[in-house]
Amino acid sequence: QVQLVESGGGLVQAGGSLRLSCAASGRTFSYYRMGWFRQAPGKEREFVATVSWNGASTTYADSVKGRFTISRDNAKNTLYLQMNSLKPEDTAVYYCAAVQEGSIRINPEGYRYWGQGTQVTVSS
Repeated sequence: QVQLVESGGGLVQAGGSLRLSCAASGRTFSYYRMGWFRQAPGKEREFVATVSWNGASTTYADSVKGRFTISRDNAKNTLYLQMNSLKPEDTAVYYCAAVQEGSIRINPEGYRYWGQGTQVTVSS
């Protein structure tokens, strides 16, 4: 199994940027497809982005396409989410997730391992 710890959240003004990190430990990081999800108060957890085991393939939610970039460094066992042009509606707890199979997954149920989350708050 793999353990995941997110960091990098915080308070930022609309139009600003943040970079989230997700440090992985346990089994070999490159075995896993990784994803970012977010959950706002009173809402269901929603897909943000996912990346293949080698970083070659990425998929984004329409709401973040062109503003967010998912990437990974397998040598550092770390997943990233660069968030630019942030909007108040991006405010949520952001979670990283992992699954050992390689196919693209955008549903939370498709991921087996989860971090504890990091809060991102965007003020208007």
